Amino acid sequence: MKLTTEQQRNRIVADILKDLAEDNLAIFAGAGLSAPAGYVSWPELLRPIAEELELDVDKEHDLVALAQYHCNSNSSNRGKLNQLLIDELSEKAEITDNHRILARLPISTYWTTNYDKLIENALYDASKTPDVKHRIKQLSFTKRGRDAVVYKMHGDINHPDEAVLTKDDYEAYHVKMLPFINALSGDLVSKTFLFLGFSFTDPNLDYILSRVRVAYSNDQRQHYCIQRMIVAEGDESPADTDYRKRKQELFIQDLLRFGIKTILVSDYSEITDILRQLEWAYRRRTIFISGAAHEYGRWKSEEAEEFIYSLSKEIASLGFRIVSGFGLGIGSSVITGVLEHLYMNGKRLDSDQLILRPFPQSEVGSRSIADVWHEYRTDMISYAGIAIFLFGNKLKDGEVVSSDGLVKEFEIDKYSGLLLFPVGATGYATREIYNKLIQEGYFDNPSFPGNVRDYIEKLGDDNSDLSTIKNTVIGLLKN
Repeated sequence: MKLTTEQQRNRIVADILKDLAEDNLAIFAGAGLSAPAGYVSWPELLRPIAEELELDVDKEHDLVALAQYHCNSNSSNRGKLNQLLIDELSEKAEITDNHRILARLPISTYWTTNYDKLIENALYDASKTPDVKHRIKQLSFTKRGRDAVVYKMHGDINHPDEAVLTKDDYEAYHVKMLPFINALSGDLVSKTFLFLGFSFTDPNLDYILSRVRVAYSNDQRQHYCIQRMIVAEGDESPADTDYRKRKQELFIQDLLRFGIKTILVSDYSEITDILRQLEWAYRRRTIFISGAAHEYGRWKSEEAEEFIYSLSKEIASLGFRIVSGFGLGIGSSVITGVLEHLYMNGKRLDSDQLILRPFPQSEVGSRSIADVWHEYRTDMISYAGIAIFLFGNKLKDGEVVSSDGLVKEFEIDKYSGLLLFPVGATGYATREIYNKLIQEGYFDNPSFPGNVRDYIEKLGDDNSDLSTIKNTVIGLLKN
């Protein structure tokens, strides 16, 4: 049975997700990824060069040759080319949604033929530290505390005179920039690449892919690219459209020689949809457990603590990562459950299993503790795609009241689009959240997974015992 385009896309996203979770995913960014930021296309960039040569840039397909013709006619002087790059690419462009999503994901390797700084700026904006490499000497140094390496194999806008642009540059690349070729070859062997905004006409990449293909034959690593499917343009004849479609089919088939599978989209905006799908699929492997408890309602403290411990242990055993703010009466049991699962299976504790964010308790500096806590909660929640709420009470002036901190976390969770599972049966602030979502029709919304709605009623059943509640939560997560 032939899969639909959507089914093929979902299957590929699932495959990419596995590599992403294991830090084996690398991005190769071409000019198409930067275009939505407002940068001109290569034909527009070189239009004044073509006019100077008395050529029509719209009729030219080999733009590298066009740049070379300019140098030839100016006795190898490329000053005007350098100035064009500075004029068009040095301005700080708005970071695109695609760049922001990629920067938020746990991707540690980026390759690009672009000269602009969108990738590194997006990483900085996501509070990450990029280690940028655009010269050979930089390859032997490691930036302390780096979160990602950005290989700019054709140069950087701050050094336009070194940019790979003309035929001379491309022909000398395998000699002058051999360490970059070796580094990319190694990553193509050890990592799964997602090619974005790339046309595969770059002779350097073609050379490297060919080397890897010859060396590994039928044992190449699987890579992926996203391309826009051919559609009729303007007054183009049906015959010409069909011709271009056939050529694209053959090109996609040829990419398979290099282990590259193609995802076709009808519009470039779908690339953002795919990246969002990938981000949410990744984030939903991480669960934020929000809770606070000075008391546990109808249960004794030892019963409730055992419930939280065993629930956390089973969630960890399902392969989910847990984020916790070390809430009163909740955090300690969450930690114990995760630790026991890890130690029983011979693993060690790291951020792949548990992220702890104990709240600062004293106010330091000019900022109020309330502002610090809000940012702290927002950062903590940003790792997760699912939120589970338990209990939610605290002692204030000698009286047990609902936890306003849990309510604030709920508001951030909801605003951030997390999947919300309030265990209303545990009472207090969580019961209030459960009732609020019921009244708003949250669980009846088409965006809420339909295959888990049968579990929702059990979450709010005040007659459910702790064993039933735990089994209900685990059932939700399994579905």
